[in-house]
Amino acid sequence: MFLGRTQESALTVLHNFNNSLVNPNPHITLTLPMRTSLFSSLSFLRSFTISLSCHHLHLLTRQPLFLLRFPTSSLTHHNRLPFRSLKCFNISTEQLACESHSPSAYEEKWDFSSHIDNETDIFKFDDDPGYSGAGGDKKHMDSPALEVRELEELPEQWRRARLAWLCKQLPAHKAGTLVRILNAQKKWMRQEDATYVAVHCMRIREHEAGFRVYKWMIQQHWYQFDFALATKLADYMGKEGKFAKCREIFDSIINQGLVPSESTFHILVIAYLSAPVQGCLEEACSIYNRMIQLGGYQPRLSLHNSLFRALISKPGGHSKHYLKQAEFIFHNLVTSGLEIQKNVYGGLIWLHSYQDNIDKGRIASLREEMKQAGIEEDKELLLSVLRACSREGDVEEAERAWLKLLRIDGGLPTQAFVYRMEVFAKVGEYLKSLEIFREMQESLGSASVAAYHKIMEVLCQAQEMELAELLMQEFIKCGMKPLMPAFIDLMNMYLNLNLHDKLKSAFSACLETCRPNRTIYNIYLDSLVKSGDLHKAEDTFNHMCSNETVGVDTRSCNIILKGYLSSGDYMKAEKIYDLMCQKKYDIESSLMEKLDYILSLSRKEVKKLVSLKLSKDQREILVGLLLGGLQIDSDEERKKHKIRFEFNETSSTHSVLRRRLYGQYHEWLHPSCKLSDGSGDVSYRFSTISHSYFGFYADQFWPKGRAMIPNLINRWLTPQVLAYWYMYGGHRTSSGDILLKLKGSREGVAKVVENLKAKSLNCRVKRKGRVFWIGFLGSDSTWFWKLVEPYILDDLKDFLRAGDKTWENNAAENTHFNSGSDFDEGASECSDNDNS
Repeated sequence: MFLGRTQESALTVLHNFNNSLVNPNPHITLTLPMRTSLFSSLSFLRSFTISLSCHHLHLLTRQPLFLLRFPTSSLTHHNRLPFRSLKCFNISTEQLACESHSPSAYEEKWDFSSHIDNETDIFKFDDDPGYSGAGGDKKHMDSPALEVRELEELPEQWRRARLAWLCKQLPAHKAGTLVRILNAQKKWMRQEDATYVAVHCMRIREHEAGFRVYKWMIQQHWYQFDFALATKLADYMGKEGKFAKCREIFDSIINQGLVPSESTFHILVIAYLSAPVQGCLEEACSIYNRMIQLGGYQPRLSLHNSLFRALISKPGGHSKHYLKQAEFIFHNLVTSGLEIQKNVYGGLIWLHSYQDNIDKGRIASLREEMKQAGIEEDKELLLSVLRACSREGDVEEAERAWLKLLRIDGGLPTQAFVYRMEVFAKVGEYLKSLEIFREMQESLGSASVAAYHKIMEVLCQAQEMELAELLMQEFIKCGMKPLMPAFIDLMNMYLNLNLHDKLKSAFSACLETCRPNRTIYNIYLDSLVKSGDLHKAEDTFNHMCSNETVGVDTRSCNIILKGYLSSGDYMKAEKIYDLMCQKKYDIESSLMEKLDYILSLSRKEVKKLVSLKLSKDQREILVGLLLGGLQIDSDEERKKHKIRFEFNETSSTHSVLRRRLYGQYHEWLHPSCKLSDGSGDVSYRFSTISHSYFGFYADQFWPKGRAMIPNLINRWLTPQVLAYWYMYGGHRTSSGDILLKLKGSREGVAKVVENLKAKSLNCRVKRKGRVFWIGFLGSDSTWFWKLVEPYILDDLKDFLRAGDKTWENNAAENTHFNSGSDFDEGASECSDNDNS
């Protein structure tokens, strides 16, 4: 009778599960395993009895693993198994189930729809009405069913016991120990067994352990690709933000000639968008495009909106390169019949307004579509229209947009005045621009810094010297900064008018009010050469070479070369020529004609190129950067290598450092990374040419494509190496401690620490995530600073001394060294990406 009630209860659960109101996937049918043997019946009864004592009534149904569903709560809530060591292998599977499951915590589901809905809410636009306008957005993304046998269905008692033991042991160990345990099971373990263990780890939310089991499994000779298992594991890796591991499984599915499931595409895009790592947005776009073109899927409205918002989240100068991708998203929204929100229209027009060549027809058509959809134009959109008009000089359309802005409550944006000033400047009405500037001062009480920069640019280009000088004095008195753009415009005007005395006065004023840059020095150098003051020009050029913050570029060398050739000082001209050949600076054609004749007289063979070789400073700087995380890419045969410079766009330290390194390694840079005639700003990403010369550094720091600390690192830890390590991969906390980030093996880090202490630099080490932090605390940080200060860039000394709160702030500030150094087991497994 008691057993009959049990079966009746199980059938009730089965009926409820197949009910369409309860089960969101009615096409999946729950079936109870048929147990006819005496062992199966006794096992079922014993399981029921133990379940009652443990309050595990849900085990009565004995559901197959692939039908179990995960909770709809956030994945950040982890309920982990308590670790209990077993003295022998003789353990029943029912005991394992009783100890590891509870109905409240593990009402498991293999359905991702509820989690996806919660996850994508993060990426909603502020005025997104719950995506109610997109019927297709609420569809369920099916993923393949993963069929795994129950542990009790295995005929061998010893196999059940060992698998139960592995399920308890493996989640509690780090990667190295986990692999060693699995290697010890090679004689008897097969794919079915490893799959069970991997799935069990996923069931108890130990997804990292499940991934390691999967990685071990695919390396075995008996492995056959399991699409369902790979899909489930990839989805969970993506949900936890492990985009590198998710992408690894995703690529393995592609390599098998299969198309990943829609859920995997969706989750991987979300994982990339959630990662604050450079290059992830481009990868998200790539996966999104392949989702449509390769998989033939129709993404949810939320995914379209999430990716689109990420494209327009950066400043216009950076986002303008994503116009084609944004247009592709817009096209997919239209063809899928999904709701196009106001933010999408506004963002697309915003991207168009930053293009070098404005497509006025496209902007007009988008505005017309908005009108037909009943969407009103707000301030941001009209501001984008004004920006586009300012680039094209379209006065009529700009005035219409301006009148619409006047009718909107809430005041006028300051940028609207600036764009209107630029519109009239384009058509030559610079006095009208000045009138708008004064109108801005009257209506807003004061002009913005951007307005001062724009009116100075307009007046200087029109060579209205008196008005420009008057406004420059007004700008300096008001105390606004930065003044540099205005000084550049003013000095260029003086240079074009050959007013060298005024230019010299402006240069002196610039030195007093702000920190000059290379552009200002180049203008001043050009003025000295044109005025015939070659001695002063030579002193200025030498000062630029010695000042790491300023430095020289192609324009600087061409200017001083022209001066030497004009004065007949050919020996100094040859030295400049050699420097330009070494740095691979382009020489002006008019100067090269004269140089060819001079060099033919003094040299038997005209020296066109100087063989590339790193100087002592370049070698030491490179070592410091490599310790700080710089990467080297190698070809398949590892014969040629290139150095990939990447800088954090949010770091003020990196903003200064990238300019210094661009000039320091200019001769090695790839032609596509070089600026033409010094125009524009240095990119946050550039790389060297592929060259065999870098093979030594690739073998020492990046063997097999992974970061490693060389055995001979003790020979290279000079003060200059430590200084660039600090600037590129370091941080100074608010308390004054100095932290250096380092990736590599535990043994390698220990070797670095040992050598630092041998140099009387006491430090502590803490591992956080996938990197080590070497900390110089208290008075030790003072000794470290005194050692590296001579090699720190002048523009960064005050900044680093006070503390850079923008670089690695979260990771470094939360690293505690109170307990001394630690070298956790498994450090050698560190990846070069914290989110992998």
